[in-house]
Amino acid sequence: MTWLASDAARFLIGCGLGAIIGSFLGAIVTRWPRGEGVVRGRSRCDGCDRTLGPLELVPLIGALVARGRCRTCGTRIDPVHSFMEAGAALIGGLALWLLPLPAAGLFMTGGWILLTLAVLDARHFWLPDALTLPLAAIGLTVGDWVLPAPFLDRAIGAGIGYAGLFLLALGYRRLRGREGLGLGDAKLLGAIGAWMGWQALPIVLLTASAAGLLWVLFLYLRGRSVDATMRLPLGTFLCMAVIPTWNIFI
Repeated sequence: MTWLASDAARFLIGCGLGAIIGSFLGAIVTRWPRGEGVVRGRSRCDGCDRTLGPLELVPLIGALVARGRCRTCGTRIDPVHSFMEAGAALIGGLALWLLPLPAAGLFMTGGWILLTLAVLDARHFWLPDALTLPLAAIGLTVGDWVLPAPFLDRAIGAGIGYAGLFLLALGYRRLRGREGLGLGDAKLLGAIGAWMGWQALPIVLLTASAAGLLWVLFLYLRGRSVDATMRLPLGTFLCMAVIPTWNIFI
């Protein structure tokens, strides 16, 4: 019973920490695309600019109490805030429950960055260097003490991951005369290689491609027009592909 209580406590502490971080990540995915900063300035309603009160700032609970709308102007609260808080809470809870410190802290950080990148790419087709480059740097530095893949494998993975998609994007642009892949996708795959090693990259790409095809099929069945010019958030699928691939390589 003591062991179960300890595990439950670790999970709940991780969830609490993740929810707090998720509130900050929610500000990133809503403010950054608008060119706004996230460090300065208190949280406010997007409709009337009213500064939010203490209860409204409580992760998950605040939006629930407000029933998803600003109590002053009635503007709908972007559900991405609750999504980021819940997702970051789950990442934090699972990491602290399954892993000892400091490994749990490293995996929390990586998971939170991937979550943010996945949402930014899904909503705005944008993978900012301010997230992909630190993700790669963490994998190649701090990862030496925690990650199972040797440094050489991770360094090769970073290089191959970036170069592979960069050359593919370059070839597509020359062949078709338009952009097919963004450099953000190449940097993200390089960052994933910096964490998992080069051996994981084929599985990550295969899984991400399969997820993308399933998404296109879903849209087609829903009556959406599908053609060669349709944009897909490859970065989102790459982030999702890390989860099943990681289970193979840890």
